[in-house]
Amino acid sequence: MAELRFKTKKKTGLLDITGDVGKAVSGSGVKSGICLVFAPHATAAIILNESEPNLSEDFEAAFARLFPPGAYAHNRIDGNAEAHLKSGFAGAGACIPVENGALALGTWQSVLLCEFDGPRERRVIVKVVESDD
Repeated sequence: MAELRFKTKKKTGLLDITGDVGKAVSGSGVKSGICLVFAPHATAAIILNESEPNLSEDFEAAFARLFPPGAYAHNRIDGNAEAHLKSGFAGAGACIPVENGALALGTWQSVLLCEFDGPRERRVIVKVVESDD
C-alpha cells in the first residue's frame, strides 16, 4: 500500500494525480490486478475523467449547481455542508484494472482528486492487488 500526499491550493478544484498513482502501481511490482485509489476524507473525492482545464471548470460549476451554499443543517457545526455533499455524490475512491504493470485507463481517462473544502493537505491511499488471471 502506498500513501500519497497532495497540497491543494484552492477552495475547490480538480488535481490530476495519474502520474503519482501510476508510479505507485509500477512500484508495487504487480503485473495484473486491481488498483484501488481512495481519498480518506469527507470533503474530497476521487473521479476518473479527462484532465483538461475547461472540463475541470465544468465539473466545478456542475458541482456548485448541484450543491450550492445554503442553509444546510450541517452548516450549524462548521459551515461546509456542500463540500460533504459533493464528496458523497462523487465518491471517495475508484478501482482501476492493472495490466502489464500499469493502470489500464481509457485513452482520455485520468485519476483526479477533487477538492471541495481547501486548501488542505490531502492523503490518497493506493492499494494494488494481484489477480490470478
